Parts: sequence; C-alpha cells; structure tokens
Amino acid sequence: MSVTETASAAPARSRLRLSIGAAVVLGLVVLSAAVGLGIMRGQAQPVQSVPVDASAEEGIASGELYVHVLGQVETPGLYVLDIDARVVDALAAAGGTLDDADLQAVNLARPLSDGEQLVVPIIGAAAEDDGASSAGDGLVDLNNADQAELETLPGIGPALAQRIITWRDENGRFNSVDDLLVVSGIGDKVLAGMKDLVRV
Repeated sequence: MSVTETASAAPARSRLRLSIGAAVVLGLVVLSAAVGLGIMRGQAQPVQSVPVDASAEEGIASGELYVHVLGQVETPGLYVLDIDARVVDALAAAGGTLDDADLQAVNLARPLSDGEQLVVPIIGAAAEDDGASSAGDGLVDLNNADQAELETLPGIGPALAQRIITWRDENGRFNSVDDLLVVSGIGDKVLAGMKDLVRV
C-alpha cells in the first residue's frame, strides 16, 4: 500500500467512527425519550382538589335565629340573624330606628332568642303604659314597674327589686310570671305570695 493510499484511508476510518458514534448517541436519545414518555403516560393524573369555604362551615355550625322587629324602625319585618346576634343587630337589619324611637326603653346589648318579637316603642309610650296599668287591673307589670312598685309586692325588698330590674335590662321582657324564678333569690314560695298581684 502506498503512502497516498494510507493517507486517504485514515480519514475514511475516522468518518466511519464518527458516524457510528453519532448513530449510537442518537439511538440513546431516542430510547431515553421513549422511556420517559412511557413513564409519564403511566403516572396517575392528579386529583383536582376543591377548597372548602370555611365561612360556610361556620355558618352551618353556628346556626341562625328569626326575630320579628316592630315599632319605630325603618323597615319592620321578620329578619334572620346570626345565632349570637344582639338587639342592636336586629335594629340595624331593620334599617335603623326612627327619630321618635325611645331607645332608653330598649337594651341594645341584650342577646336575642329565636322566635322573639322585638318592639321599639315611641317616646312617651312607656309612661302611657304605666298610667294604663295603674288605672286598669291594679296589677304590677313586671316589664314596666320601677323599683318602688316592685317593693310593694310581698316578699320583695330593695335587693330583690333591683335584681328583677337588672335581669330585665340584661335579658329583655318577662314572657310569663313564672320567669321570675330565674331571678336569684326568688323561689317558689316568694313567687306564690305575689303571683296573683303581678302580670307581664
């Protein structure tokens, strides 16, 4: 073999090696891509998560109450309020009070109860009610009587009279005469002694 033939054969072998190397690399790339695609197709699709509205859960847990608002308010009617609502919340739901509303006769901080009827009186109505009750049946109205009137009842002194007024301010109207039993210091015996002398 001549020197010229040897020189021309060397580049041919180099090209052949490069071609084989490139083919091997290309084959490995294709193989890797195929394996990777197969793995990706075999994976499970992620499950879509639906967020839970925390406020909705709280609303279900806390419940609600119905209150009938009447009297000197902008929009009298039946309102659905949160279970921990107070009188001020009911008045706000009814659009607020009118200019002639007697807010001194209403305890704005009192908690409400389900099914309650809340009446906001007009200024001067409480005085008229007191006059009517004294001129009428002669019974002491537990929801309007002042301390002096309550002390006229048998078994009711200054301390018990004040407790009745305090309970009324904090909890609202007495719904029945028997509700007096929830006032500290009034038992069955005291209630029996004045039951025929009072009304709600």
